[in-house]
Amino acid sequence: MNKAIFLDRDGVINKRLIGDYVKSIEEFQILPKVRETIIELKNKGYVIIIITNQQGIGKGLMSKEDLEFIHKYMVKEIPEIDDIYYCPHLEGTCNCRKPKPGMLINASKKWNINFKNSWMIGDSESDILAGKSVGCKTIKIQENITKNTAGDYVVNNLYGALDIIL
Repeated sequence: MNKAIFLDRDGVINKRLIGDYVKSIEEFQILPKVRETIIELKNKGYVIIIITNQQGIGKGLMSKEDLEFIHKYMVKEIPEIDDIYYCPHLEGTCNCRKPKPGMLINASKKWNINFKNSWMIGDSESDILAGKSVGCKTIKIQENITKNTAGDYVVNNLYGALDIIL
């Protein structure tokens, strides 16, 4: 069985737009040291999978094609990403939107993932709850690391998770 790093996208891979959605590659800004961190995790044998809620589609603010264009750009910039799962639905209308574990379960079936040896890293409580619901270890990314309300660990950015994971 494989071990995986499940990563939320906005706020972990790229800069989150507060009060808005990343709708184009012009708005998609990769955060510092993200690719370097992912390379190190890949070198340690982890499958890298993005797990992201994208209700901007459900709200009609962007199309699936817009999102897929952004994701193609992201994979071009960070080719070490193995797969991407996204939920385009509005809250309460599906079984895949985090904190529900649908995307993680689908990924585990495709990639033969052992959740016990895997990590979910995100910047929201729904990311952490999704990871915990399947038995992953969790890391929450947040600016104020003195106030951790959800994750097993808390760090300021993805690079900060390396010491914990490795």
